[in-house]
Amino acid sequence: MIHLPQLITDLGLILGAAAVVTLIFRRLKQPIVLGYILAGLMVGPHFPLFPSITETKSVEVWAEIGVIFLLFSLGLEFSFKKLVKVGGSASITAIIEVGVMLCLGYITGMAMGWSTMDSIFLGGILSISSTTIILRAFEELGVKAKKFAGLVIGILVVQDLVAIVLLVLLSTVAVSRQFAGMEMLFSIAKLIFFLVLWFVTGIFFLPSLLRRAKNFMTDEMLLVASIALCLMMVIFATNVGFSPALGAFIMGSILAETTLGGKIEHLTTSVKNLFGAVFFVSVGMLIDPKMLLEYAGPIAIITLVTVVGQSVSNTVGALISGQPLKISVQAGMSLSQIGEFSFIIATLGLTLNVTSAFIYPIAVAVSAITTFTTPYMIRASGPFYTWLNAKLPVRITDAIDRYSSSAQSIKSVSDWRLVIRTNLLQAVIFTVIIIGIVLVMAQFVIPYWGNSYIAEIAGPVVTLLVISPFLWALAIRKIQTEATNRLKKNQRYRGALFMLRAFRIALALFFVGFLINSLWSYHLAILSLLGFILLMAMSYKRMQVVYDKIEKRFFSNLNDKEDRDVRESGAHLVPWDAHITSFIISADFTGIGKTLMELRLREDLGVNLAMIKRGPFTIHVPDRLEKVYPGDVLYVIGTDEQVETFKRYLELNSRMVINYKSSEQEVSLQQLEITEGSELEGASIKDSRIRERTKGLIVGIERKGERMLNPESNVVLESHDVLWIVGNTKRIKLLLKKGLVS
Repeated sequence: MIHLPQLITDLGLILGAAAVVTLIFRRLKQPIVLGYILAGLMVGPHFPLFPSITETKSVEVWAEIGVIFLLFSLGLEFSFKKLVKVGGSASITAIIEVGVMLCLGYITGMAMGWSTMDSIFLGGILSISSTTIILRAFEELGVKAKKFAGLVIGILVVQDLVAIVLLVLLSTVAVSRQFAGMEMLFSIAKLIFFLVLWFVTGIFFLPSLLRRAKNFMTDEMLLVASIALCLMMVIFATNVGFSPALGAFIMGSILAETTLGGKIEHLTTSVKNLFGAVFFVSVGMLIDPKMLLEYAGPIAIITLVTVVGQSVSNTVGALISGQPLKISVQAGMSLSQIGEFSFIIATLGLTLNVTSAFIYPIAVAVSAITTFTTPYMIRASGPFYTWLNAKLPVRITDAIDRYSSSAQSIKSVSDWRLVIRTNLLQAVIFTVIIIGIVLVMAQFVIPYWGNSYIAEIAGPVVTLLVISPFLWALAIRKIQTEATNRLKKNQRYRGALFMLRAFRIALALFFVGFLINSLWSYHLAILSLLGFILLMAMSYKRMQVVYDKIEKRFFSNLNDKEDRDVRESGAHLVPWDAHITSFIISADFTGIGKTLMELRLREDLGVNLAMIKRGPFTIHVPDRLEKVYPGDVLYVIGTDEQVETFKRYLELNSRMVINYKSSEQEVSLQQLEITEGSELEGASIKDSRIRERTKGLIVGIERKGERMLNPESNVVLESHDVLWIVGNTKRIKLLLKKGLVS
């Protein structure tokens, strides 16, 4: 008789229960995530009315794979470039939230009579929201295209990065019973080092590799290759001390920058859904009804602290970071739960034998309860904002609007700040690249060559040649030439510029002398230092050519993504809750062949058309006589409500499914303030030629606390007017350089 492995039986039971329960939840129009958790409770070891899973360890492995693919999918949808764009606001919010919840969790634990270590770990457990739960809830509720979703995902990514540092800090506290600042700083530096190294290396190699193999790649090959890359990065991240989930997210973010990113996301969706279902079912399996009854009081208190504390701290953090009240409330209430990182922190305490046994089941129970409440909190965020906005005094809401508007307006940056920031950024990037190359050569390449005398000489020589272009760029390459030349005319900055250049040269010489010393002897390191100086002097132009080729390839790969629709979570955040969304026009749309004037999109629906992408051609801010054709991608700008109205309009006038995504290509929505004495002051919108200068359109003006949406062309501009312009990003920034706006 053929023996069927128990793992197969368990997996069949899990998926069967999940299918039945989620079918019921779908019929009841409830989030499927809740159905998965209920299915896990039914097939778990604590619910005897149904067949139970026997090999829970194997199921836990499947669940870990589910987390990996969920984070990989998240990376595909939320690239590094988007993280940078929302990073400031997301970082401020996440750091405030983590700090508040650490303190709140500690105070709650001490108030319930827990030990100091239990209370510290409780703070850590409550400080990190669940990326996987929120991501799935967004998908089920259909809110991923809304503006606040981009901010939420950015906060979650920053929280995951902070959680890694938090794990190191808690481990140190558990072992030494005291805070070790140097350990935490080392962990942060290590994290930054590997993030920069992985991103730069991945963008330099992977897009070029996939582009060359594109014609030979079948869907099957691409699926296998992308999963292989994901798991390779997971292995590498784990080996250097980070979580597998972080490695999966990073690889997804890198692949998102390639032209095949959208196709990879589509191909891996089924894999993500399968293993994601196993993960959520496994969460439900951990729920013990008896434990819930025994610790019902603490669970209720901690659940209340989690829901209220997370909501309030994230809302306040988002407001401080400059987000509007509506976006802040929606983001804060969406983040009112704990998840997988909380389980990891709870497990860490048990492993180190510093926390009580009841911590883990309480964390699981709170996570399960807050998972159930999350979809309802997301749904209630809009109505709650409406109620709160009506209850708050007008002076407070006006102050929040002014603060948000000021925080998000584009401000000109002084030449000195620009030069300092650029030099420091490039110093960090080149430092990471150089150290990374030396470590790879020292740990993997040179040992492979053996211990011969020739290998001992050839290894450092090859290493020096490989890092030479980056050493040249670090020490000699001119950065922000125009701004630097303007500063040189001012006697005040000449000494500072000289010191800045000296710092870069000294840093490059340090790498040659100190890092090469790790491969050579002290005396040969000195000789290599002299050789490097001679090499730089003799081949200056050659180094520049080599580096320019490297830089050109990197930015070419980085900007590949701009040729396709960007992901739906990265909309611009402005006080009017407006953002850009793209719609693909189907062949049966009744408006085919009609002009924009005939369609009356702006007059009837309130949306502005920012751009039309038609095959290889792009029409920026089309005029009223432009016609709509099948397959056109319309980039419209409007509030969540206006975009939803436009979507319904297309659905009513088309039989085919409408595809849409939040988008931010080279056209973006930005804020600028007219400076006093600018030539724009006193000119009408038409006479200002802003449309021609930016290939854009003024969609709003704020003047002395009052707002004008879709102003007419004869409106006269005044100093200190805040303009909302949708147009070409680079052209808008040219207005800053000319001093017309700030």
